[in-house]
Amino acid sequence: MARPSSPFTNYAHAILTANALRAPNKTALTYCGDRGFTYDGLNRRVNQVAHALLAAGVAPGARVASLLNETLNVAEVYLAQMKIGSVVAALNPYWPADTLRRVVARSGCTAFVYDASVDELVAAVRPELPGVELWLRVGGPAADTVDLDALAADAAEDEPPLGAGGEDALALFYTSGTTGLPKPVTHTHASALASAQIWLDVERDENSVMGTGAIIWGIGFPALVGPAFYAGMTLVLEQDWGPENFLKVVPRERVTHVSLIPSFFSALLASDDHAAADLSSLTAIVLGGEPLLPGLRERIMKRLPGAAIYSYYGQTEAPYTCIGRQDDGSQDIASVGRARMSCAVRVTGPDGTRLTGEVGEINLTGPNVMAGYDGLPEKTAEVLRDGWYVGGDLGRMDADGFLYVLGRRADAILKDGRWSQPAQVEEAAIGVAGVAEAGAVGVPAHPEDGEAVEQRILLAVVPRAGAELDAESVRAALAGLPAALRPDTVVVADALPHTQDASGGPGKLLRRALRDLDPAGA
Repeated sequence: MARPSSPFTNYAHAILTANALRAPNKTALTYCGDRGFTYDGLNRRVNQVAHALLAAGVAPGARVASLLNETLNVAEVYLAQMKIGSVVAALNPYWPADTLRRVVARSGCTAFVYDASVDELVAAVRPELPGVELWLRVGGPAADTVDLDALAADAAEDEPPLGAGGEDALALFYTSGTTGLPKPVTHTHASALASAQIWLDVERDENSVMGTGAIIWGIGFPALVGPAFYAGMTLVLEQDWGPENFLKVVPRERVTHVSLIPSFFSALLASDDHAAADLSSLTAIVLGGEPLLPGLRERIMKRLPGAAIYSYYGQTEAPYTCIGRQDDGSQDIASVGRARMSCAVRVTGPDGTRLTGEVGEINLTGPNVMAGYDGLPEKTAEVLRDGWYVGGDLGRMDADGFLYVLGRRADAILKDGRWSQPAQVEEAAIGVAGVAEAGAVGVPAHPEDGEAVEQRILLAVVPRAGAELDAESVRAALAGLPAALRPDTVVVADALPHTQDASGGPGKLLRRALRDLDPAGA
């Protein structure tokens, strides 16, 4: 693999080294409140790790399985790999051993780097990965494993030879894998740099501080770390980014910018624990990954009146394609916004015709779109169509280019002959007094029907702290909804099922798992 024609086409050079040259003494990163690095200091540390990887035998273009859970290790090792041009296979440390083994084997990795926090998981999969020839550990020595810390301690701090850039593969970031193995999404140096530009569309200044937690492995790295560094922010890295620690870290570090899913604020505001915390430093809250319901938006605005609220829309395959402002009246709050600079979005019918004002499939394009699914040409061809990514979400676009995301085509509910999306039901439910969170799903009209066409609506609600909810009272409060949106069954639950989020907060709502709460299906 040839060296890039310009160092600024290399992702790590563009987001880190460039700032070390521009503002060497500015704080780049703090870690769990007790360690800090300037841009120059962090760049020198990453260079040492890069030289250590090269000395250990990691070559440009080599695929490196990267299983790291400590957020500082993620930042240092990912950036070092990206500088030298190895391809980061960004693994999820919360996968079961069998999933991890199969993903690594399919990805063709010849090297495996991990940290001490995942020793047991590595021990379980190592004997079954004969294709991995080089094992490297962060956190001290281990048998038959390269001690990366020891190599880096004596390594040079100067810039390593840059081994890739532009359209060369940067990393494999994996989809959630709700059906089958997670799909490996190939992003290039160029596509990841395009995603790093998200903060150019969000108000910020030289004193902006971005806060985040352990979710930075995987697509969270180019979605959170990359943008913060590209914009020259200070990045506050924590291991725990759940509501309890959030209330401690934001005042301590004077965090100004956060990017979260709406469910995080459902949990944060469900009790009064936040009332005494000084969150006045927050000036920008970016929300995406699931619908932002108006009722929750109003709660956030009331609690954080000094913060601008942004919504975004994209997927692992095309991060941050659309963005919009939710608190200043500049757009309909039901919209996620318009395509951001250099990107485009459209809605198409079954025949590919562009639609305005009608429901169809959402198409995304721009320099941020993936190169494809690694080793899966047929699946790539299904979603990449003439330069557009079509991932199965339904939406509507108005005449001014504002996109309204209705949800996954697979999640749509068919009742009384009309298609609707769960978010429409959830939006109404979140407005009922005492409801902290709501989740809706279509279930068979009759248990014996299996996957029947006509469905009934199951609504699960979680009460706010100190509130009592009665299922029939909630159902009565929603009786004014159109018949196609009216819940048939309401269940009051202590909590709703969510994906596992390493940050300590709730992940995305597992809508399909709501079916397990259906008393008729038990």
